[in-house]
Amino acid sequence: MTDDFDDDDLTLDPGFADRFERDDRRPPCKLYLISPPAIDADFAETLAAAIDAAPGLVAAFQLRLKGMDEHRIAELARPLQAVCASREVAFIVNDSIGLAKRLDADGVHLGQEDGDPREARQLLGAKAQIGVTCHDSRHLAMEAGDAGADYVAFGAFYPTDTKETEHRPEPSILGWWSTLFELPSVAIGGITPDNAAPLIAAGADFLAVSGAVWNDPAGPAAAVSRFAALQGMG
Repeated sequence: MTDDFDDDDLTLDPGFADRFERDDRRPPCKLYLISPPAIDADFAETLAAAIDAAPGLVAAFQLRLKGMDEHRIAELARPLQAVCASREVAFIVNDSIGLAKRLDADGVHLGQEDGDPREARQLLGAKAQIGVTCHDSRHLAMEAGDAGADYVAFGAFYPTDTKETEHRPEPSILGWWSTLFELPSVAIGGITPDNAAPLIAAGADFLAVSGAVWNDPAGPAAAVSRFAALQGMG
């Protein structure tokens, strides 16, 4: 008999959240847009059109540009920050606490190897929005909450071309989290207007979306409008 196990070793009942009444005080699910892997100077107009397609639906935008010089990222970020600020959308920087500080961003999103939420809080201040990737782990999510994160992200729920993934949680983890904790959760990974409904119903507070918006054949604004039409979004 050993003690080297955690909550993730216990199978989560898929119907766990069904035994509890959802708190109606939780606001409707919102969109959390993540940038395409590459952008140009014209992307600010694209971002504005996407946000304006459903005013109030997009709560946050994350700038995620891998393998690019931070000076160039900073140049591209400025007009995007202006778009977000004028629409009351949080501007979040992926991975880099230092870049978030340099840009005076609204917050930072941290992977498990990108730094501690406590460090981010100390550097970015009390008002910064700090999110943490928790994959399919209830244990990591609770640790992030204890460390002062403002939201936890679970995923990838579906196959995605945006990044390599090895974790595939069930929607029930969103129901478990929303039933027991007030801290918001973000569902991420291959989410489209066609497969989002189970995640919304399970209790996701935000849907993190990238390719389904920017690569929509009808355009980003049309994609956002389709998300807005889903029950539970608002």
